[in-house]
Amino acid sequence: MIDRSIATQIVELIKTEGLDVGAHLPAQMLADRLRVSRSPVNEALALLHEKGILTRERNRGFFVAKPVIEPLSDVVDELGLGEADVITSVYFRIADDRLKGELPDEFSEQLIRTRYGLTNAQLTTVLGRIAQEGWAERKPGYGWQFSPMLTTPDSLLKSYRLRLALEPAALLEPGYRLDPRVLERCREVEKHLLAGGIETDTADQLHDRGVRFHESLVEASGNSFFIDTIRRVNRVRRLLSYRSMQDR
Repeated sequence: MIDRSIATQIVELIKTEGLDVGAHLPAQMLADRLRVSRSPVNEALALLHEKGILTRERNRGFFVAKPVIEPLSDVVDELGLGEADVITSVYFRIADDRLKGELPDEFSEQLIRTRYGLTNAQLTTVLGRIAQEGWAERKPGYGWQFSPMLTTPDSLLKSYRLRLALEPAALLEPGYRLDPRVLERCREVEKHLLAGGIETDTADQLHDRGVRFHESLVEASGNSFFIDTIRRVNRVRRLLSYRSMQDR
């Protein structure tokens, strides 16, 4: 059975990184980014090809067939990926339980598997996603431990300060070049927000637009260390934003 959560994460990557039509999606790159093996990635790519999101070229792989512009939740529903997406549901249940203090700082895989009724494959995928986003990590030897970020009140503020330090430094990189097409896309988004979009867009839409804007600024530096850092921060910020909405 295809793990549709992998397909969903690939669609999310296309959206948050603003990948244009024709962008190449190497299976190994995706496997490394999502921290899974190539097998489920290849299955997910084939599924997205069937759904029309990707094109496939013999001996070259998969390429973006159309940009993902709509809110991620709408795209997932339209493609029928949400029907069996147990991983995403459990991911947010774990986050919610952690926020409520119902999960300990340290935990075993057996605890998560039993509490949320997961198969071994589902357990591996959901813990891999959590580890990738930086709010839990495997302990040396046995078990896992949560990062304090979800329960630290000023975590969101600290992420702002990191961006304040990182983005100006990226602008000063000697090879900095912002593609005019990317600049125009950012400008159109800001115009949309000023025209009232900031009042009508969903929280998910606003988050995705913020991610694209800030990552575009840093990616133009060409510094892979800066780029990896801003992407990691933005992955974490999605969960911190979720936490802030829960606290309202």
